[in-house]
Amino acid sequence: MPHTYTGKVMWSHLDANMHMRHSAYADFAAQARIEALEELGLDLKTFQRLHIGPILFKEETTYLREVGINEEITIHTELTASRKDGSRWALRHELFKADGVKAAVIKVEGAWIDVLKRKLAALPEELAQHFMELPRSADFVELEG
Repeated sequence: MPHTYTGKVMWSHLDANMHMRHSAYADFAAQARIEALEELGLDLKTFQRLHIGPILFKEETTYLREVGINEEITIHTELTASRKDGSRWALRHELFKADGVKAAVIKVEGAWIDVLKRKLAALPEELAQHFMELPRSADFVELEG
């Protein structure tokens, strides 16, 4: 079962056409990721202490339906690919309107960065194990490396 995040579209999320602006989809997906990680013990304070954080290489959004002001949205987050150690990964966020209609799919590919060295890093083994507890999609693929 995917991780679930629920939020409400606010005035600041709208564009000139009075529907949710493209970058707000990315913001909601980012919040869903942060909450999913936090529930696994990978919170921002832990990342700050270790000088490690998530970094995205790719973000792709497919828009399916308009989303408007005051709509409640639900985002399902699943791990779609990962190396065994969790050092490289891909997630899929599916955004649903309150009536259950899928409004968007946001796919991201990423890794971890040492924020002091500005180089890619791996999570400590215990945290990597927690990360690998993210719900996996039915089409999950293990990455080489």
